[in-house]
Amino acid sequence: MKNRKKHSQKIGANQGCAADGPRPNKINASTPFDFSGKNLTAYGGLLPVATMLEKIGFRGLLEQTLKVTRVTRVMEAYQFILAMLLGMYVGFSRLNQLRFVAHDPILTGILQVKWLPPQSTLWRFLAALHGSVAGQILKLQGALRERVWAAANVQLSTVTLDTDTTVHTLYGKQFGARKSYNPKNRGKKSYQPILTFLAETREFIAGQLRNGDRPSGAQIAAHLRTVFQLLPAVVVQIFARADSGFYCWEAVQAYEQFRCQFIVVARKTSRLVEQLQLVAWKPSPKTDADEECEFCYQPEGWGRAYRFVALRYAQLPPASPGGEAEQYQLFETADYVYRVFVTNLNEPIWWAVWFYNRRAGAENLIKEANNDAGLTAHPSRRFDVNGNHFQLTMLAYNLNCWLLLFNREPEDKVESMKHTTLATARLRFLFVAAKVWRHAGRTGVSYSDQYQEHGLLQRLMDRLRAILPPGTDVVPVVETALF
Repeated sequence: MKNRKKHSQKIGANQGCAADGPRPNKINASTPFDFSGKNLTAYGGLLPVATMLEKIGFRGLLEQTLKVTRVTRVMEAYQFILAMLLGMYVGFSRLNQLRFVAHDPILTGILQVKWLPPQSTLWRFLAALHGSVAGQILKLQGALRERVWAAANVQLSTVTLDTDTTVHTLYGKQFGARKSYNPKNRGKKSYQPILTFLAETREFIAGQLRNGDRPSGAQIAAHLRTVFQLLPAVVVQIFARADSGFYCWEAVQAYEQFRCQFIVVARKTSRLVEQLQLVAWKPSPKTDADEECEFCYQPEGWGRAYRFVALRYAQLPPASPGGEAEQYQLFETADYVYRVFVTNLNEPIWWAVWFYNRRAGAENLIKEANNDAGLTAHPSRRFDVNGNHFQLTMLAYNLNCWLLLFNREPEDKVESMKHTTLATARLRFLFVAAKVWRHAGRTGVSYSDQYQEHGLLQRLMDRLRAILPPGTDVVPVVETALF
């Protein structure tokens, strides 16, 4: 028997909300408002972009590469280029839209100006750039990519290049507009830019604005040579994929010149159809086709014969997710529908077809560049001005790809690394409310304690600030290499 006082147990803690807890905000139609807030910005995510550009030496490379002869007074040439570049990254593809952020404290702080000049000043600067600036911006991107790969510990010795063209329908009187291939707006004038992307990192490697005519073999070969020259030095082995628009002897010669393993869709010719009817076909259990074959064939005008692989269907193959068959890969006869490829790959037929099918990601990258980066917003009637604007837009697109390389997880590999589109990256990392403050001669940026991605932003800023300045030995800021 225990001798103790009754009711001696400890009283449990109150599990409910504290009585003095904060009450929720009540916002309704009668809530007062004013415009007295100072140094507030909706684009707090520009801080990592500015940090990356500063750390990889963007200004120095730009001033060394771009030859700008126009004498500017309101801002320096570097500030003009950076203002347009950041405006495109934010989502303002038109110069007149920059007036919405002309007094934004973080944008003007990055540019170190009180406010952005009006549209007419920006337009005069863009129109004064020489047509050769487009090629200089491409060289600038190549130099920036070298530094980004070194700092982000990207060690890709094997890469895959996806080359394609797109159609930009024009509604004005732009120079270079042509009535050509335009399946969505038949009969309307258009441009046909050519672009090459890196499948592993989704970067834009090279491209140019073109008139609406179909590219010739010489133009395709010149583009491919530019692509190979702009690849980082760590790249040793190159694979390439392209559709039937690049089926020509000049393209094959360019691939062979740089020891590139390629697969290109063949176009229908009478000699090729005759060859398909003579070869021996066999069942194709590892593809979606009924039968497959391979043969050695030399098209007319080609220097030598190459390996051709082909699939055929007794009826139309399954439609793509969009609901339409990929007709640019197919040609049909009275009895069959064919998919034919020319390649120097030695792998089995099913592997070669599987490898080419992975090229579908390039279509999504082109859509991202057109819709999110604003590639279709051609600001001028002049072709050279539109060509310079094209390269600036693709540089803004690459900023997102490079930030993703710095912000990847340590365990990420090429196969597992996901691509965040520019539209999604803006919502997650760019459109972040912040306050720019100044105290005792110092300037800082304060973010909300409710920001859900503050951990990723902190890690990204730590990595970017650890990049050593140009001219010193590069120390990767990401622990594991990307192979």
